[in-house]
Amino acid sequence: MVILDVPGSGPDPAAWLPVDKRCAVCFHVDDVHPSTSADAYEAGGDLGAGALGHVEWLLERHSRLHVTVATTPDWRETSPVPTRKVLARLPWLRDRVFLAPLLPPGTMRLDRHPDFVRYVAGLPRTELTLHGLHHVHRGLNVPAEFQNQTTAECLRMLEEGLSIFAAAGLPRPAGVIPPRYSTPPALLDAMAQAGFSYVASGRDIHTPVAASAVSGESGLRGVPLFRPSLLPQGLVHLPTNFQATSTVDRALQILDGGGLLSIKAHIIKDCLGYVALDGMDELYRNYLDTLFTLLHARYGESLWWTTMGAIADRVGGRGSAAGRQPSGAMSLPSVA
Repeated sequence: MVILDVPGSGPDPAAWLPVDKRCAVCFHVDDVHPSTSADAYEAGGDLGAGALGHVEWLLERHSRLHVTVATTPDWRETSPVPTRKVLARLPWLRDRVFLAPLLPPGTMRLDRHPDFVRYVAGLPRTELTLHGLHHVHRGLNVPAEFQNQTTAECLRMLEEGLSIFAAAGLPRPAGVIPPRYSTPPALLDAMAQAGFSYVASGRDIHTPVAASAVSGESGLRGVPLFRPSLLPQGLVHLPTNFQATSTVDRALQILDGGGLLSIKAHIIKDCLGYVALDGMDELYRNYLDTLFTLLHARYGESLWWTTMGAIADRVGGRGSAAGRQPSGAMSLPSVA
């Protein structure tokens, strides 16, 4: 994919940053939906008594912190891995059936869980973004909802998700974080048609920090890993480059070079024995607490604590407010 990367003009080479900031941090939490501890797994439905309580605690501890909460409008996934083992072994057929049971439609539909909606809508400095529609797909890669659909099919799914957000009384989300970061061209085209401003897809937590580094792991590959970029569809792309297993040194290298530190967490720690390394538990919460304290002490007011939507507004993709394009100029070390 060709990425549009137009250098900024004027005295500040990092045109995507506010004039008084020299680096930025954003934090997003995926898979949030109304499942409670009485269900197969808790994903936010226990409100402050569950995993979202860790997010709320961080927001209370760090007054500059902002959070992007990736919310699925009608979650139907019961297992992230195939449970129908015999079917999973049958070529052709396995790609045409769901390899794990599904929740009935509407079970986790946001507008049917008003207490959950009130809680997430009331979290301070928090934006909600679209995280698929049902978070499930036929075939072996169960959670990767967007795979082989047409643009029209993707558009229908996006519009249904938006209608559920509206029915729940939630603001219209500005962007999409696709489940498993799976972002086929048809989805990007549909997002542009639907008026979204950003997509978060390229996730890479291992590539060394460098100005020219691009994503080579999950989601879109070849997109800048430490700054926003503009896709041909007019969408702003936001990378993910840090999680629970990443080191403090990696965070400091990104920010010292004037980059975007983009931190990710899963709201679900243990899903039927599938343990997420970046699951939001007390241990990860405490690590982030220590990291955020260090970042404020080191960078002070020069660090922009922000959300994906606010960055998209600065960059000026389709549907955003600002009309700017991102800069390619950073002071990160070059690749050897």
